[in-house]
Amino acid sequence: MKRILLFVATNVAVLVVLSVVMRLLGIDSILNESGTQLDFQALLVFSAVIGFAGSFISLAMSKWMAKRSTGAHVIESPRNEAESWLLNTVRRQAQQVGIRCPEVAIYQSPDVNAFATGARRNNALVAVSTGLLNSMDRDSVEAVLGHELSHVANGDMVTLTLIQGVVNTFVIFLSRVVGFVVDRVLFKTERGYGPGFFIASIVAQILLGVIASMIVMWFSRQREFRADAGGATLAGRTKMIAALQNLQRAHEPHDLPESVEAFGISGRQGKLGWKRLFMSHPPLAQRIAALQSRST
Repeated sequence: MKRILLFVATNVAVLVVLSVVMRLLGIDSILNESGTQLDFQALLVFSAVIGFAGSFISLAMSKWMAKRSTGAHVIESPRNEAESWLLNTVRRQAQQVGIRCPEVAIYQSPDVNAFATGARRNNALVAVSTGLLNSMDRDSVEAVLGHELSHVANGDMVTLTLIQGVVNTFVIFLSRVVGFVVDRVLFKTERGYGPGFFIASIVAQILLGVIASMIVMWFSRQREFRADAGGATLAGRTKMIAALQNLQRAHEPHDLPESVEAFGISGRQGKLGWKRLFMSHPPLAQRIAALQSRST
């Protein structure tokens, strides 16, 4: 699941850095037209620029970050029959869904996982772990690849970017309003911005960002059902169900490390209560049941 975790974490970091830079450069001063009150129209424009900048920078960096964080080896000239089969399978599925064949990579990890990422449908990356290749038969691997190709074909990362940009806009907007109120009411600043505005707006931005991440995670869970359906179409429903059952056996006895929690086909399982709001993937049992309920 690392893709989504890296995307969201990078997005939050970029937002905070941009906000600090804007403050240090004095650009925030455009929001205080009269010196005594916020210019809400200017604030909304400012929030949208910063909010969407954060999400689009994260999107632009996504493929590079995925390669760096996993040490993925991109298959350019297959070194063996397994790599040749992997590349040919992705090429065939890419042709089926009508996109350019993405880069295909393998990364060293005992974790049973795979991911797809990239800023554009025709410039994507699909990678599988050695753990997945060693623990699954080719029918299941084919279904996993179909799941990831469906993410690419559905434009999930771009849609996620737009959703993140919208929630970022409201996070920036509301955090500045909170900062303004705290600065005026508690710190008694009469004109311009005092330290209360800067401190309160950053704290509010982080807290609101956590809440906003629940919206992003909800979308992420919905996209998994769509990608499962796409994998079933490309590889066959039986193969897709078998692949998810293999993942269930591999992951449910023990949780994935948090460093890979938001990056691939499986996702952390077994979380209850409010923690479900921060899950990027639905429980595997639900995903299997959804496929089993589909007509053949």
